[in-house]
Amino acid sequence: MKHTNYVAYYRVSTSKQGQTGLGMQAQQQAITDFLHHHGGKLVAEFTEVGSGKKADRPEFEKAVDYAHLANAVLLVAKLDRLSRDLHFITELQKKGIRFKLADFPDIDQLTIHILAAMAQHEAQMISQRTKAALRAARTRGVTLGNPQLDTYRNHNPQLATLARTTAQREWRQKIIKVIHHIQQLQPQITSVGIAKTLNQRGLSSYRNKPFTGSIVSRLLRQQ
Repeated sequence: MKHTNYVAYYRVSTSKQGQTGLGMQAQQQAITDFLHHHGGKLVAEFTEVGSGKKADRPEFEKAVDYAHLANAVLLVAKLDRLSRDLHFITELQKKGIRFKLADFPDIDQLTIHILAAMAQHEAQMISQRTKAALRAARTRGVTLGNPQLDTYRNHNPQLATLARTTAQREWRQKIIKVIHHIQQLQPQITSVGIAKTLNQRGLSSYRNKPFTGSIVSRLLRQQ
C-alpha cells in the first residue's frame, strides 16, 4: 500500500522562539504523533519565523512548491500555524493546495466547508443556472463557444510552444528552490547526491524521469 507523502510546515512567531525552539517542540511532537497514528512519510520540513498575519512568507511558499512537486500533502500542527485569516485558508482550498492538521485531521474538509458554505452554495447556484441556460440555448439551436477554437489550437504552434516553455520555466523555478533547500541543509552535497535526495523524496524530472547528477548540474547552470 502506497503511503501519503507529507511536507511539514512549522511557524514560530518570534526569532527568540526560532532560536530556542520554544513552540517548535510541541509542533514537531504533533506531527510525529499524527504520522504514528495515521501513517505516511515525511519528505521535507520548513520553518517560518514570523507572524501569521504577514503576507510575505517565503518558507510557506517553499513548502507549498515542494508539496506540489512531490505530490505531497502539507502538514501543520494546528490551524493557526497556517493562519487565523479565513480568506487565507479558503484561498488554499481554491488553489487546490492539500493540507492536513495534526491536531484535527478532518478540519480541512469539515470546518472550512462550514465556514465557506454560503459562498460555495452561491457559486454552485450560479453554475447550475449557467448550465441550465446553456442547455436551453442548445435546445434552441444556438451555436455555443468559439467555432474557430479548434482551428486556432491546431494551427497555432507558437502558442503551444509558449505554453510548454512557460510550464517548464515554472517547474524549473520550483525545483531550484527545493535544490537550494537541500544545499542549505548539506552545503557539501554534490549534484549526484542532490539527485539521489530528490529521488528519495518522491520528486521526478519535468518528464517524470528519475533525477541524475547531469540533470541537476544542468538545472543549476540554467538558474
